[in-house]
Amino acid sequence: MSGGFVQKCSLLFFFITINLLLPLGLSVKAETFDRNQYIYDSAGLLTAEEASELQNLASELGKERETAFIILTLNGTDGKILKQYVEDFYDEQAPGYDQPHGNTAILAIDMKERDVYLAGFKKAEQYLDEGRLDQIRDNITPDLSEGHYFQAFSDFINTSYEYMGYEPSSGSDGYSGNGSGGSPEGYNGYDSGTEPENLFIQWWFQLIISFIVAGTAVVIMAYRSGGRVTVNARTYMDSDKSKVVSKYDNFVNQTVTRQRKPDNPKSGGGGGITGGGHSHSGSSGKF
Repeated sequence: MSGGFVQKCSLLFFFITINLLLPLGLSVKAETFDRNQYIYDSAGLLTAEEASELQNLASELGKERETAFIILTLNGTDGKILKQYVEDFYDEQAPGYDQPHGNTAILAIDMKERDVYLAGFKKAEQYLDEGRLDQIRDNITPDLSEGHYFQAFSDFINTSYEYMGYEPSSGSDGYSGNGSGGSPEGYNGYDSGTEPENLFIQWWFQLIISFIVAGTAVVIMAYRSGGRVTVNARTYMDSDKSKVVSKYDNFVNQTVTRQRKPDNPKSGGGGGITGGGHSHSGSSGKF
């Protein structure tokens, strides 16, 4: 009996030790991750010059938005869907502008499955919501399909940079196309900073409402003043002398029309929560 007790204590100690060491191992791995690298071209889609130019662009614009703009190119995801691969990348590598698991926007493509996935974490989750990520993905998909990868990656960084300069609620979801040189003036038409006048305090609106209410009241009173109709087809029919002895309905046939629901070619998981508990926005599709 004492031997069994010792064995149980040993197993308990083992599991406690593993649970204590696991976070330490993850933190050490995160510390060894180079947070100043933003381009991971595992699929070899870029020349050295293109990769360097994108690295500089992501570094420069990332400082202004305090966000890491990351590009991942892959030739397979080890059996994972691309969304899960990106989530695991964020959990395990802990990217961010100035801290582990910080503000991060990721564009990932898998050449094997022709999948594309965009994700925003922390501040980027708010500013690059799923609606904006969908628009970015729609804009870059033609270039990805035609093999213009450098152009697509540049557009992702520039467009994400612009979007992150404006609150999602400002209505600035229309990309100005100015790239990194885009100016705030391009969005003043959407968010002027002035409060719209309250419709309910306008005299003309109150007058219209008054007419509607009065008209409705008159119609109701006129309808009720006419009395209720109590005469129907049976009022003047003598059921004892009527030759109608019964009535019935015959069911003849039934016609069912079926229409196939069209497939959505853009489909694909939006945001979610990583295995490590980090929420994010997202947009995915094919190219």
